[in-house]
This record gives sequence, structure tokens and C-alpha cells, in this order.
Amino acid sequence: MEPAAGASDDIGALVGRIVADDGTDAKRRAGLLGRLARAVAASARSAGVRSAAGGRWLTDLFATEIAPRIPVRDRATLVRHHRGLEGEELADALVRNAVSTTTAVGAAGGALAAVQFTAPPLLLTAPAQVVAETLVVAAVEVKLIGELHEVYGAPAPGTGLQRATGYVGAWAKQRGIDPTYAAESLTLALGTAAKAALRKRLMRVLGRHLTTLGPYLTGAVAGGTLNRAATTGLARAVRADLRARALPGGDPGVAPGRPGIDGGASGALPPGDRPADG
Repeated sequence: MEPAAGASDDIGALVGRIVADDGTDAKRRAGLLGRLARAVAASARSAGVRSAAGGRWLTDLFATEIAPRIPVRDRATLVRHHRGLEGEELADALVRNAVSTTTAVGAAGGALAAVQFTAPPLLLTAPAQVVAETLVVAAVEVKLIGELHEVYGAPAPGTGLQRATGYVGAWAKQRGIDPTYAAESLTLALGTAAKAALRKRLMRVLGRHLTTLGPYLTGAVAGGTLNRAATTGLARAVRADLRARALPGGDPGVAPGRPGIDGGASGALPPGDRPADG
């Protein structure tokens, strides 16, 4: 976790740049991930071992520096960016892009970790890479949740910061925001219970990414596969909630009974179909 050149990079800005463009090329993404890993290492050192080890540092970092910088597009922008797609077709496109990104990030992080695993002098830098990957995957999925709310006509109310807080909470719980009480419950900052849920979720994702620290190319394969399955499962659960809860007057292109590429039907999923720790 030793900082290196570029460690002063703004973590929130770096994550925002990685997740902002669905078409980011692999080389550019890898470069940004490397810079993010160095910045994360410096931040962890500043936070101290106890804070970093317990997950408090990671939670605060995501909630205060990253979440407000996640670029969630409104419905009109999404339709424009996807050449007129609407409804389930637009939701399908968003899921495909998010799955592609988290799969690529997992493969990139896993490949780097695998190389470092075979080179003992570099092994100490692997945790920073894994943490960076965790933060990016979480941000991509929060962005997906926010944009799915837009597609289904159920965007979180309030200011930009309130909406970001709501989508982070939805990611931690792996479900959509209930519009019947969202306006009253969203605040400018996560409360104690919400932070605990966020910390638990981030640490689970971090633990999943630690399994990519295998020799040779096993890390790359595992990282990509696990991220693809987790993001797909999250999208399935959130879309089921949103189909059931979409606000009246929402996107007329969303057909309540029509499943998308995630395979979900209308209505909430049975408990066993929700992702356990993705």
C-alpha cells in the first residue's frame, strides 16, 4: 500500500472518469485504475491501519468522495445517448454496458493481481489494486441503479446529493428505492444504519475480489466472471422492484409484464432469487 507518483490524484474524480464513459478503451481504463490504486494506497495510509482494516475508511471514502461524483444521467439524456431506445430496451442496454464494464474491471484487476502474485516484491501493491477495483465496481453499479430508476420513471427526489445518497443506499440493500417514502427519507448524508449496510456490502465485494489473487491467469478469469454474475444479479433484483413500484405516469415504454435481458419477470423476485452478496 505504498504510495507512488500520482498518489495525490483525486479519488472521486478518477472513479467518476472511469464510470462516466461506457466506451472507455481498455488501455485508458487500465491507466486510470493504476492511478486510482496509487491514490487509494495513499488515502489508506493517511487513514491509519485500524480505520482501513475495519472498513470505516472505505465506507467514508465511497460515501463522501465517490458517490457525489457518480454521473447518473436523466432519462432524456439516456434516450439521446442510446439513439432513441426507451423502456425495457433502454434498460437492457444499460445493464449490458454495466456488466461489460464490471467484467472488464474484474479481469484487469485479476490479471494484474495474478502477475504480482508471481513476483513477491510487488505483492504488497496488490491490495490497493483490489480496493480500487472494488470502488469502481461499486460506482458502476450505483450508476446503473440510478439510471434504471430514471428509465422506469421512478427517479429519487431531492437534490443531486440526496439522490446520490438514495442510490448508494439502494445499492447496499440491492433493491430499488420505494417512491412512497423516498421523498421523506432521503437526506444529505447516510445515517448510522445506512453506513453500516454500505460498509457490509463494500466489504463483501472486497472479499469477492480478493479471491482473484490467484497465480497466472486464474485471477483474470475469476475477476471477470464473478463481477459479471454479481452485476447481472443486482440488475435483475432492482429491475423487478422498479417494475412493481414504478410511479404513475412513468416511462410508457416500460412494459410491466415483459422481461428484459436479465430474465426477470414483472413484480418482486422470490427471496431466493435476490443476490446474496454480489
